[in-house]
Amino acid sequence: MNKLTGAILATLLTTTVALADPVDDNLVLNEETQIVTRTAAPAHLSDVLDEVMSGWLFRGTETRAMQADDFDNPGMIFVEQAMETWDAVDGTEGKSCSSCHNDIDSMAGVKPTYPKWDAKAGTVQTLQMQVNECRTERMGAEAWDYDKGAAINMEAALSSVSRGMPVNVAIDGPAQSTWEQGKEMYYTRTGQLELSCANCHEDNYGMMIRADHLSQGQINGFPAYRLKNTKLNGAHDRFKGCIRDTRAETYSPGSAEFIALELYVASRGNGLSVEGPSIRN
Repeated sequence: MNKLTGAILATLLTTTVALADPVDDNLVLNEETQIVTRTAAPAHLSDVLDEVMSGWLFRGTETRAMQADDFDNPGMIFVEQAMETWDAVDGTEGKSCSSCHNDIDSMAGVKPTYPKWDAKAGTVQTLQMQVNECRTERMGAEAWDYDKGAAINMEAALSSVSRGMPVNVAIDGPAQSTWEQGKEMYYTRTGQLELSCANCHEDNYGMMIRADHLSQGQINGFPAYRLKNTKLNGAHDRFKGCIRDTRAETYSPGSAEFIALELYVASRGNGLSVEGPSIRN
C-alpha cells in the first residue's frame, strides 16, 4: 500500500476493532431455513482469506432480526410484486413466465449458479440477462432496464426461492477469461482516492469506515434492501456506487465490465448461502 492510499485509509478507518468485529450469530429464516453466513474460503481465495462471511454478520442487531423474518423484511414487498408479474401475460406471444416454468418454486437452484457461461449467447450472462432473453425471445416482450423496477424485483423473487442453497458459481472453462477480467478489476486501484475493492473488503473488513461497518463485500445477499435508500439494490448498482466513491468514472449496470466483476465477486462467496433479498445499511 503506497503512502497516499495509506493516508486516505487512515482518515476513513477507525482502529477500534473490538467494536467492529463481525458478530457471532446464526441466521435462520422464518425459524426453519438455516443460512450459512460463514464458511471456509473457496480454493481460489486460499492465499488471501481463510473464511468467507456474509454481510449479515456485519450488521446491527435490529437489521439482522429484520432479515430473519419475512414479515419484517421490507424486501419481500418487492418479491410479492414479482410473483404477480410471474403469472402476468406480456408480449406478442401471449405468454407469462409461468407459461414455461410453472410455479416460481421450480426455479429453486437457479440463482446460486449465476453469473454463468451461456453457450448459445457465447458469453457470460447474469440472471437478469437471462430473464430478459426469455422476455424478448420467448415472450415477445420488451427487455427490462438493468437493476431497476421489474428486473430487480424478479431477481429478488428468483433469489428468494433459493435461499439456504450454497452459491456455486463456475469459474473454469469458457467463463475463465471473464472471471480473470473481474479479478483484475477487483484488485486495481481506481479514482482520485486510489482504492480498489480489495483495499476495503479484503484488507480492512471488520473495521469502521466513517459511520458504517466494512464487510467482505460478499453479494450472496443481493438483491439487497438498503435502509439508506429504502429500495432493492442490485449488485451492479452497488458496484457503481463503490467506484463512484473512489472518485472515478464508473460503468453502467449491465455493462461487460460489471458482468465480469459480478462473476468474480460472486465466486468469492462460493459456499455461502443465497440470502436475497437481504437487508443492509
